[in-house]
Amino acid sequence: MSDKAKKNKTPFIRLSKKSESMLDPRKAVAIRISSVVVALILGSIPILLTGVNPVKAYGIIVQGSLGNKIYLQQTIKKMIPLLCCALAIGPCFKMRFWNIGAEGQLTAGAIACSAIAIWFGKSSMPSILILSLMFIFAIVAGGIWGFIPGYFKAKYNTNETLFTLMMNYIAIGIAKWLQGGPWEGRKGTQIIPIFDRKTFLPNVLGVHCGWIIVLLIVIIMHYYMTRTKHGFEVAVIGDSENTARYAGMNVGWIMMRTMFLSGAICGIAGFVVVAGANHTLNDVVADGNGFTAITVSWLSQLNSYVMILISALLAIISKGSKTLNQRVGVPASVAEIVSGILLFCMLGCEFFINYEIKFRWSRDKDAKKSASTAEQAKNGSTDGNRSSIPANTSKEAE
Repeated sequence: MSDKAKKNKTPFIRLSKKSESMLDPRKAVAIRISSVVVALILGSIPILLTGVNPVKAYGIIVQGSLGNKIYLQQTIKKMIPLLCCALAIGPCFKMRFWNIGAEGQLTAGAIACSAIAIWFGKSSMPSILILSLMFIFAIVAGGIWGFIPGYFKAKYNTNETLFTLMMNYIAIGIAKWLQGGPWEGRKGTQIIPIFDRKTFLPNVLGVHCGWIIVLLIVIIMHYYMTRTKHGFEVAVIGDSENTARYAGMNVGWIMMRTMFLSGAICGIAGFVVVAGANHTLNDVVADGNGFTAITVSWLSQLNSYVMILISALLAIISKGSKTLNQRVGVPASVAEIVSGILLFCMLGCEFFINYEIKFRWSRDKDAKKSASTAEQAKNGSTDGNRSSIPANTSKEAE
């Protein structure tokens, strides 16, 4: 085939994944900062359409989430379950098991610990024992809810994305049934009464101690994924299942074990929400945190400590947007648009970090560069061979 025919078959535009040597950390940081700036510029457009100064609006968002002690405490409360769910699905994504069921696993944990609160809340049992039972039942229920799709994936190779997604709606449906049925307070209200105070998590620095639990999980999960055999097995399966099997790993068992762990941590998030924030159960107990956690995990590159920063940023936007709505009348939908633009730009920047766009003519340049490099290497090799000839060779010949 002629060079002209080859050139015509080459796509005009194509994507090329950058090699590890091409990834410049400083350039990556610059791209991420630029994405936030672009997001703020684009986000100002819908705010301008409402007749509000974007600079003033962004100031209200920051002030409404961090401006005083109460606002800060509310922001932290929003951040806790989001961070917990992100930590939960991180190992699954590392294994390339697409767990989209954190919403349902959180709800399952919340239902289980709510059952303990309702059955034993008004008993003579001490508060510490009731909270311990709530914590254990939440872990078990969330873990089982995660183990089920892991089992079917391991045994029957089912589609984990659809399986975990559908299980979300089953858990939410059960919570809705309990809310309007067996656990309903006054008939017709569709509300479960507030639990007894013995089921409340104690406050530490003005916020329920769930934040301490989640920070401990951050440390544990970072150690688990980077320093333990289990974490190594998860990483190997994520790289190649065939390699893991060749190395003698039980891939199916590792999938089930990891999904149980993921569901258990989501169950802890459900316990924290019920015992620390809501003190009751409803069908929206997860509040979208299970889905938003997917974004947090991807943006953090599955790094547990970076998840703290991403979760804090999203919590600030979420809490501050409500203040924006209350103070200047910007519709809540506009605040959600701004939040969506920010997430879109932050996710999009990862594309430019890991991939590069190449045009057809760049192939010719690459070919010429490669040929030039090869020629230089050849010449260098020839010169080296020449220089290695002893100086007295000609004399010996004489």
